[in-house]
Amino acid sequence: MKHVGQCAHASTGHYRRPMRKPVSNTPSRPRAGNASGAGQVRLIGGRWRGSKLAVADAPGLRPTSDRVRETLFNWLQPMLPGARVLDLFAGSGALGLEALSRGAASAVLVERDPALAASVLATTWRLPGGEAAAVVQADALAWLPAQPRASFDLAFVDPPFAAGLHGQVLAALAPLLAERAWLYIESALAENPDMPPGWCVHREGRTREVRYALYRRLPSAGAPADTLDDDPAGANASLHEPRD
Repeated sequence: MKHVGQCAHASTGHYRRPMRKPVSNTPSRPRAGNASGAGQVRLIGGRWRGSKLAVADAPGLRPTSDRVRETLFNWLQPMLPGARVLDLFAGSGALGLEALSRGAASAVLVERDPALAASVLATTWRLPGGEAAAVVQADALAWLPAQPRASFDLAFVDPPFAAGLHGQVLAALAPLLAERAWLYIESALAENPDMPPGWCVHREGRTREVRYALYRRLPSAGAPADTLDDDPAGANASLHEPRD
């Protein structure tokens, strides 16, 4: 695990809760269930800790491991309360729903596959307070340009590695993120996605197959300094985790 400390401190400011959006072409309340029936993951912290999420047997679907999620959310915990979250390529919804479980105000989960999107929506129906999640069935690259600028304080980007989407997605996503936003990216082990200007690595780590990194948007000139610790409480407990 690598701790990169050169980033300027960041804060999250004020938040607005977006309206809940139904999955496209899903007019009625969906049934909870396992899309394609491959398995499950569990939320690992917060008010929904232990809740099960269906994991479909779908091409390119690769849920973030429990160990990596625990490390990531230790890094993020100081900024999560009240945050507006975007989970692109949501898959099982584990990242966006974990953020809500741990205090985020709202989350938009975007998933192109209709069955996966319906499964995530079914999960939000059964979770108390799940109306804070808006599930959108759409192609991420087609959806991003129509969204308001500076709409999100934190975004998760974990596309299918074989699709080669990081560059296009990051360019389209950057205007949607607030000035002091945070950005989490998973990529193939040998890949280091080119970031738009104004971002730097806050922390990063690797498993045998995946590079995962948390980035911070640098404050603009004249912006007030924030008070977020560069080494949040609890983060060091996961800094030396073994590889998968």
